[in-house]
Amino acid sequence: MDIAHLHFLVAEGDVRERKTLCDTLGSLGAIQITEVPDGHTALRCFQDAYTPVVNIAIIDVALSGMDGLELIRSLAAMNCRARVIIIGALESNLLFTVETMAQAYGLDLLGTLTKPVQDGPLKELIQHYLPPAPPSIRKPGPTFTFTQVGEGLQARQFEPYFQPKIKLDTGHIKGLEVFARWVHPEHGVLGPSSFIDALEQNNRIDFLDWCMIEQSVERCRQFQEQGLPVEISINVAPETLAHPAFMQQISACVERHGVMPMYLTFEMPESSVLTNDPSFLERLVRLRMAGYGLAIDDYGTGRSNLQLLARVPFTELKIDRSFVDGASRRRALGTVLSSCLGLAKSLDRESCAVGVETRQDWDFLQGLGCTYAQGYHIARPMQAESFPGWVKDWMQFFD
Repeated sequence: MDIAHLHFLVAEGDVRERKTLCDTLGSLGAIQITEVPDGHTALRCFQDAYTPVVNIAIIDVALSGMDGLELIRSLAAMNCRARVIIIGALESNLLFTVETMAQAYGLDLLGTLTKPVQDGPLKELIQHYLPPAPPSIRKPGPTFTFTQVGEGLQARQFEPYFQPKIKLDTGHIKGLEVFARWVHPEHGVLGPSSFIDALEQNNRIDFLDWCMIEQSVERCRQFQEQGLPVEISINVAPETLAHPAFMQQISACVERHGVMPMYLTFEMPESSVLTNDPSFLERLVRLRMAGYGLAIDDYGTGRSNLQLLARVPFTELKIDRSFVDGASRRRALGTVLSSCLGLAKSLDRESCAVGVETRQDWDFLQGLGCTYAQGYHIARPMQAESFPGWVKDWMQFFD
């Protein structure tokens, strides 16, 4: 990567370490380097009148005057568009907390490095630099009343889109996760933000759940008839699953379409599954006894009780994207991800990493022994009609 066109800011209080950083950047090909000894001077380099614009800022946490933490907060408040590398003579777990804080403020972070900064890790972070996208004014999508959503459901305008889930060690297709889409006659394809609130506010999310279940099971049968026996994962609200008639209704559905329960997995968020409610746990046990899979979705975003987690008869732990994206270049984040995968393995469960965006993420997850992966690096959610063609193209790389 040619970095000669990039403007670097090095904010480091120690003269020798600042010189070492600048020399390292120069050896990597940087030409435009501004060095400053304190936070107040660094902040002035991000004023509107300052040129050239800073592309990558290397900021030491322990700056004098305005320290690195205050500088990070100030840069976030002024919507700084530079990419940032945070450095510090801190333990890795504390530096990870600083990283989490910076991201929570909304800073565009390339990563963190422990001092003294080594050439290799610094070069690796710089290699991930991408110019910021031009600011865009996004119009909010349309929203609808409960009555309008109900009319759309009755008119069969809702349909499942499918995102492939891939076995990391072979590249073969494990299954498909279902995403609800409203193919609106006027507004085109709409995501959940346009219709979920209306359903939840009226306590009728089950309308959407059963619409997706019915169509997904039907599609599963069609895929099998096309020689594609893939498993289908369907997100189901806990209140839908807890309904007394759920077992009877799902049994009738799979029988009607000639699909065996082993081809269906029900996904539920971590926050709703980890419970001591005996009736809900009984329902989960009955589903597993019938042969259905159970996946805990968004794992890591809730407050997991490991004792409860061990009691739930889930078959798959889906690791939230916040622990996956960037884990390959952030050691602390990678450690958390590795811990989540180790937990799944220790409980003899399969693991699936969600939000795999890059080849680096894919390779890193392979090295950690993750079972499955899904994300935009593999494919975006697609209509059922597009899946057979996608499979043909994808398997050219693995057969």
